[in-house]
Order: sequence, then C-alpha cells, then structure tokens
Amino acid sequence: MKTSEDLKQILERIDHRGYPAYKDTRGVYQFGTYILGIDHVQGDPFAAPSRLHIQVAGRAVRIPKELYDSKHKKTAVADYLLRNFAKQLERHSFQAHGSGKSGIIQVTRCGQEVLERTACEIDEKTGDVTVRFEVGFPARGRTIQAGELVKILYQYLPACVEKALYYKNMDRNAVKQAAELSVDQEYIREQLKKEGLVAFVADGSILPRESGVSQRPMKDAVPFASPDSMRITMKLPYKGMLTGMGIRKGVTLIVGGGYHGKSTLLKALESGVYPHVAGDGREYVVTDDTAMKIRAEDGRSIRHTDISMFINDLPNGKDTYAFDTEDASGSTSQAANVIESMESGTQVFLIDEDTSATNFMVRDELMQQVIHRDMEPITPFIERVRELYQEYGISTVLVAGSSGSYFQIADQIVQMDKYVPKEITEFAKKAAADYPVLKFPEEKPKEPSYDRKVRRNPGIRQKGRVKLKTMGRDAIMIGHETIDLRYVEQLVDSEQLNTLGQIVRFLEEEIFDGKKTLGQAVEQAEKLLDKRGPAGMCEGNIVPGNLARPRIQEIYACMNRYRKLGTDRKERG
Repeated sequence: MKTSEDLKQILERIDHRGYPAYKDTRGVYQFGTYILGIDHVQGDPFAAPSRLHIQVAGRAVRIPKELYDSKHKKTAVADYLLRNFAKQLERHSFQAHGSGKSGIIQVTRCGQEVLERTACEIDEKTGDVTVRFEVGFPARGRTIQAGELVKILYQYLPACVEKALYYKNMDRNAVKQAAELSVDQEYIREQLKKEGLVAFVADGSILPRESGVSQRPMKDAVPFASPDSMRITMKLPYKGMLTGMGIRKGVTLIVGGGYHGKSTLLKALESGVYPHVAGDGREYVVTDDTAMKIRAEDGRSIRHTDISMFINDLPNGKDTYAFDTEDASGSTSQAANVIESMESGTQVFLIDEDTSATNFMVRDELMQQVIHRDMEPITPFIERVRELYQEYGISTVLVAGSSGSYFQIADQIVQMDKYVPKEITEFAKKAAADYPVLKFPEEKPKEPSYDRKVRRNPGIRQKGRVKLKTMGRDAIMIGHETIDLRYVEQLVDSEQLNTLGQIVRFLEEEIFDGKKTLGQAVEQAEKLLDKRGPAGMCEGNIVPGNLARPRIQEIYACMNRYRKLGTDRKERG
C-alpha cells in the first residue's frame, strides 16, 4: 500500500498538467489511522465528481461494541456517523477553488428514514468504519490545480474524519441514543407480531409533513392521540412506558371528511415500515415491515400474472391465469399489484380510495342488480378482502371518503376528525344495518399461481458494460429500457433505486436461467443482500457509495414492472 507522501508526490508531479493526468492518483493510501482510497477519477472538472472512500481502523474509531452488536443498531449508528460526517463536509465544500465542480465535497444526503447504505458501513468484527463520498478535483479550466486538492485531502478531510468518525470527539450521548432508539423500534416491531397488530402509532407523534417537498415534521401540527378503545401500552427497553393506537389484524377502515387527516395517517403507516430518526415525529410509528401500498397504475406492464382471483372471462378471451399486457387498465393493474404483493410475502395491504380504481374496489347493490354478475368480469376487492384475511392472513387498512360499502365488512372503523382519531365501529355498523346487505360470490377462487419461469434478456450488456441510470425516485434506466417506479410509493430514497438497478443486472446476468421462478430468483438475491448488503449486487471490486437497501417487496415490484422481463408460463388446464 502506498503512503500519503506518495500521493503528495504524484500531485506535485501532475500539477498544471491536463486534467486527465489526475487519473494517476487512483489507488489506496495510508493516512495515519485511516486509509484513503481514490476509486474513480472524473473525466473533467464539469463531470460527476470523483469517488473516494476512507476506512478508519476500529482501534482508532473505538466505538463501544455494544452500540453495533446487532443489525438494527449497526445500521442506526452508521446512519448517525454518516449524518455527522455530512455536516463536517458541508463546512469545507467549495472551499477549494476552481472551475466546474472543483472543490465540491459531498456524501449521501439522508432523509428521515434510517436505511442500510454503502455510504457508511461498520465492520461488526473489527469495528472499522468505511465512508464513501465524492470530491470535485480542482482545476482552472481543464488544467490541474493540485495545490487545491492538497488542501482537501491533507487539511479538510483529516479534520472531518477527526471530528465525525472518532468516538472520543463525538456527542457520545447522541450516538448512544441512536442505538437505543433502534432497539426500541425493533422491540415495537416484534410486539406487533406477539400482540396481533399490524401497526402502532404512539401518542404524541407528529404525522403531517412540512410540505409536499419536505418530509420534516410540520410545525404546530396536532399531536396524535389514540382513541381510548384502541390504546395499548408497551414497555420499551430504553424509553420505558409508551402508549399509542394499536391497529389489529383484520380489515380496518379509516374514514372522515376531506382534509381531516385520513391520508396523512395512511402515509405515516406506509413509511412506518422503516425506522425513523429522532425528532422526525414518526419515530414511534411502526408498521408490519411487509406492508405494501396498493393502488391503480394505468399503463404499467404485467408479465404472466395470475389475476384470476379478481378478473375472469374477459370479452376478448384473454387468459387471466397468465395475464400479460403492455398497457394495463386501472382495475387490471391494481389486481396485479395485489397478487404480486402476495407473492412477495406481504401481510398488510395499505389502500387509499383516492388512488384506486373504483370498479376494482366496490360494486354497490344497485349496480349488482342492473349489471348481473355473469356480465361483469371483475370481482371487486370488497368481495375478497375478508377471504384474504381468513385464508391468507393478509390484513387491510383502507382509507375511504365516499363509499360506505366497506362498513359492513370492516373489523374496526376509525374516523379522523381534525387529525384526531375516533373509533366509530359500533356506530357505523348500526348505520350500515339499514342498507341492503352486499352479495358475495359463492365459489372461492383458487390460490394464485406464482410459477413464472424467468429467462435471461441477452441484450442487457452493450459494448462490454451495462448502462444504469436512476431518475430520482421515479425510474431506472437499464440500457434503453426504463422501469417506471413512480407509483411504488414506499421507495423513499433514490439510492434504493440505484440498488434496484444493480439487482436487475445481477438477476439478469447471474440468476435467470429459464428454470427458476421469479420468486426463487428474488429470494436468492435477498439472501445475498442479507450476507453482503447492497454491495453484494455490484460487479467489480469497487463499491459505489450511493446504494441503499430496498425491501424484498420493492424488488418484486421493480422486476414486475420491467418490460424486458422474460417469463414463461403454462396456460391453465
């Protein structure tokens, strides 16, 4: 391994030369108690910044082992270190001068959720801490300004490492609280299973967000307060006694007038599949981590999916046992979303009436009389929702603002009144008794089939490489193919999409063989993620610093929206 002096000599040699000479700096260098790696050098000062990493030896970091001796604690402490490192870098970014992106120093910008990321990792065996970040190598025009880079590498970065990554200089109480909060959050998640709950919303939580473009808590928002009939108490390992609303398994209906907080509560439950940082307002809002938001998604592609539980006997004779389309309707897309989520292991459906296909969700008594069941290919969700719970153990939390049909089949009904929840199950059931009873199909559907075999798409690699590009949280481009993920609403970070792109490449090149089902292929990827984290999906030895782990539900969602997915399936019968 080279030393920091070796790097300085290289910089002195290439000073004032053309920008491509910066590529001579690539390599790994020993800087006292840490290693600096220059992994990728940008092509010119206006291109994406160069990618670097720092690995600090555990004996220098000295974070107590008990703060990262479990997966959730390790993720939480790494998240804290990353945010701390980002604060330090901000003070020095663009302090070195030059053209284009010269002098920029940046690292992943974390949101309110705590995610497993490659930007900061802790080795559970050695205690080593690795951070991955970007630096704009300075230039005047396209002429190297090595002296400015020396400032960054030999003055600014050592100061940031010293302040952000050495335990002796950290706010030790804050690090400890981050680890303890993760333990409390994991405890609540385990209690959900033991208590027969699908979600918990702590009293005092702040659910509304600052704005449509900010996920920070809204100032002066109404704190959440559980209805007495749904209030439960938990004794957390560190926080102690905590009360809040427990949503039990089954069918839960959330109703109320417009702007009273129905969708805000559902959004909090959607986000509750992830842990949140202290001060977010939702740090004690915890949802079953398999929960999936289900919605209509006009125009999406569907690949040989068995939607026969909901749709049969289409007028065009199309097979719904292995339904295939490039342009799904609202109802067929929502039916496919339900079945695909079942395949991914989802135990809770989260549904908002506003983003659903009406004809998929309900058919009232009058419509049933006018349009006979034999003339309607769609079996609405309302006629399957209880069966989904009783036969498959899948609960549903549904926001409804206009249709009262679900009153008859709901287990519990919550009314949001000026952001305050009230349980009105008994009152609503009495009101519903005056209306005609819904008629349900007599015959139960067959269990959905998930036997889709996946085969390789040979065109994914061009000119020796796979081109991956992420468009925020909206889409992934693989070569010329775009995977639209706008409506996979529980993706909270663009870095999750970066990882999904790597997963698609990995599955295409390493797993798909025409023999495995999609489920078997995804499970294989999930095992590797468990073992090696998001880095396990990458080719080569250099780990990108912009990956965050998605859930298995989002992996399925991504693959099911991949129009180049090669699937084979036997026809029914």
